[in-house]
Amino acid sequence: MTSYPPSKLRAALWMSGWLLLMLFVAIGGRETLRDLTVFQVMEIRSLFGFVFLIPIILMNGGFGTMRTTRPMAHVSRNLVHYAAQLGWFYALTLIPLSQLVSIEFTMPIWIAIMAAIFLGERITRWKVVAIVLGLIGVIVIVRPATGELNTGQLISLASAFGFGISVTLIKSLTRTDSALKIIFWMIVVQTAAGLIPAISVWQWPSAYVWFWLVVVGFCGTFSHFCMARAMLYADATVVVPMDFLRVPLSATIGWLLYSEQLDMFTLLGAALILAGNTLNLRSPAPVAARANT
Repeated sequence: MTSYPPSKLRAALWMSGWLLLMLFVAIGGRETLRDLTVFQVMEIRSLFGFVFLIPIILMNGGFGTMRTTRPMAHVSRNLVHYAAQLGWFYALTLIPLSQLVSIEFTMPIWIAIMAAIFLGERITRWKVVAIVLGLIGVIVIVRPATGELNTGQLISLASAFGFGISVTLIKSLTRTDSALKIIFWMIVVQTAAGLIPAISVWQWPSAYVWFWLVVVGFCGTFSHFCMARAMLYADATVVVPMDFLRVPLSATIGWLLYSEQLDMFTLLGAALILAGNTLNLRSPAPVAARANT
């Protein structure tokens, strides 16, 4: 395996690509969903993603190398991921970008809980604090006590939970399959899952919408490549906090393009969630080695 020298600068540059591409996914999703249904946007996104992935597959040995010994694991993981993505795109039409991205950042909290339950990972005191901060942050944003619970907020929260399940399942898949193979099966399974729903509501996009569909397909595929490259040059404790910039950047985009206002509750809730994520990245204290008897 190729070794890459640590470089925070290169990691930051690749993460800049991730941030830019993810912002374009949000803008493109908002624009395409003005005219098309979520099912159609998701299907076309997957098809474009497959086309963009072909050159990378050919450079890595061709489609024969995409065979897997765990097809059902890929199917189950990607059906959950597909449902979470549907929820994310639908919530994009209902709530401000800043709220959507803030709630999305609860995903590491759900991963920590599920990894402890299903993968046997240890819950440290810092993880407990992180989980509590994340949950309080969600309550601050959603504010159920006001009686004005927004459907988009609930869908966004369910979507983040679904993404958490998906990532937990990826941890198992990475033991046997490469990242490229995981992305390939993601596109294949999601294309198959969304084909009939997309056809049932099909309408031809305008030239303007086609442009944004290409943007969503390209950015949605290669944003993950940028994240993976960033991880080659720096640890997760360095890379992941850079992703937190998506909250203020999304709020700025929402304000500039869609006249969305950032209320103080969303700002405070996002701060609590991001603080929880930062604590969640703390490395566990080393366990003293037991003397051999």
